[in-house]
Amino acid sequence: MILNELKQYLSQHKRAALFDLSCHFGIEPEALRGMLAMLQRKGWVQQLPAGTPCGGACRKCDSDSVEIFEWVANTGNSSSAACFTVHDVQFDYDREV
Repeated sequence: MILNELKQYLSQHKRAALFDLSCHFGIEPEALRGMLAMLQRKGWVQQLPAGTPCGGACRKCDSDSVEIFEWVANTGNSSSAACFTVHDVQFDYDREV
């Protein structure tokens, strides 16, 4: 499931730009925004403020136009689980990745 893969990717990389996520998963940015918004509501991900540098060395990006998301979940709490519904299908995920 893409949401689990997205969680895994962000937990491993800690930060990622929306454009990079779109390229990696082959999904339109608008579709990813919805998935990322759900992860934000669950407390796993936060969107960094506009102007936050991506962390790359090239410095060619206009940092005001780059949307960066950061993994913030507390993975030490394995007893709490998240439950969410997507298109009338219910999924349960443990907070640990």
